[in-house]
Amino acid sequence: MKRIAKFEKVSLGQFREGYPEENAEEVYNALKLPQRATSGSAGYDFFAPFDIELKPGETIKVPTGIRVKIAEGWLLSLYPRSGLGFKFRLRLDNTVGIIDSDYYFSDNEGHIFAKITNESNDGKTVKIAAGTGFMQGIFTEYGITEDDGADGIRNGGFGSTT
Repeated sequence: MKRIAKFEKVSLGQFREGYPEENAEEVYNALKLPQRATSGSAGYDFFAPFDIELKPGETIKVPTGIRVKIAEGWLLSLYPRSGLGFKFRLRLDNTVGIIDSDYYFSDNEGHIFAKITNESNDGKTVKIAAGTGFMQGIFTEYGITEDDGADGIRNGGFGSTT
């Protein structure tokens, strides 16, 4: 296997910007870095930083407290954990999150957020305990065209490049 990335926590100050609650330091100290469950797993589980409860139709923006340093030519794709998607129709609002290698250097330290919605058709409330996997990330290598001339510099997340 190619080793092309490293997960880290964002700084406590950056985490507080995304999670301005009184217990931010306690939540931050309990954050777990994403990890694979088995040696054959493609996805790295991201763990809920706090208890999440979503009734059908409810949405929440989750500050993971995580950033990732990725080798050039690779990206991290984010998906809901398949069991949550299957049982509750839990969805990422942007369907698939794409974390580019240059996001790590943004002013927000490359802080990864997830906006999730419970789209249950069965009236099911989803409950995710703090420390439980709710999203998974898969690293993918990509190529560029021979005549590519991209020279922009990223500074931010959603919609920052266009």
